[in-house]
Amino acid sequence: MHIGKPHEATTRICQASAETVEVRGRDLCRDLMGRLSFTEYFCLLLTGREPTDNQRCFLDLLLIAIAEHGMMPTVQAARMTLAADPDSLQGALAAGLLGCGPVLVGTSERCGKLLVEAQSRLAAGDDAKVVALQMLQDIRKTGGKLPGFGHPVHRPTDPRAERILELADARGVSGPHIAMARNFRAAAAEVWGKPLVMNVSMPIAAVLLDLDFPVATIKAVPLLARTGGLLAHLAEEQQNPIGFTMAAHAEAAVTYKNTDEGGG
Repeated sequence: MHIGKPHEATTRICQASAETVEVRGRDLCRDLMGRLSFTEYFCLLLTGREPTDNQRCFLDLLLIAIAEHGMMPTVQAARMTLAADPDSLQGALAAGLLGCGPVLVGTSERCGKLLVEAQSRLAAGDDAKVVALQMLQDIRKTGGKLPGFGHPVHRPTDPRAERILELADARGVSGPHIAMARNFRAAAAEVWGKPLVMNVSMPIAAVLLDLDFPVATIKAVPLLARTGGLLAHLAEEQQNPIGFTMAAHAEAAVTYKNTDEGGG
């Protein structure tokens, strides 16, 4: 049984033969190895194009900005998984990546969709500040969460976010999406009645969109970055095991309550 409409199955990414490996129309060994950095190669794989200088610069910057942030739940999951199965590095890495969703790490994708929606409204001739205010009012009214704002550690600003914006301005890549991100920050303060921290996810999305990366590729950047961070933690876990220690502390922090003792 075929699900969906029949169509020709194709790929534009890679084909390997006995003599060569062709990637995006280029010979891997002769054209790419020894010429491209991994960041440049990642851009080629992801988009089909080699990056401009600014695209390469900001991909490097964003990968560095989001790769590591301490003992996050994703890191704890990875390290405890490796403690339970020391031979399964790939399983432990997967355990960490599976926790990269819309609450942790994956928020930049939601920010990108919000920014794209805002630009579609601007195309209809609406004022940018009015659009930002209306969109955030709608989110607040429906009880939704505003992606790209708020942080449990970084206050009153997220230094990573501010540095991305600073460098985007300095290199002249700040465009309509970064401008809208700043409009969102001003609107958030008005709608929520207090300044909200713009976290790193919003500038990640904004600068990628201003550099002409498709919105569908945004989440790939923090996922690749966190893969590097997770592998560092797993290498350390092999040398300095703390996975079971974290598990013991987690168990000690949770109080068991018998339902027969009241409270439902």
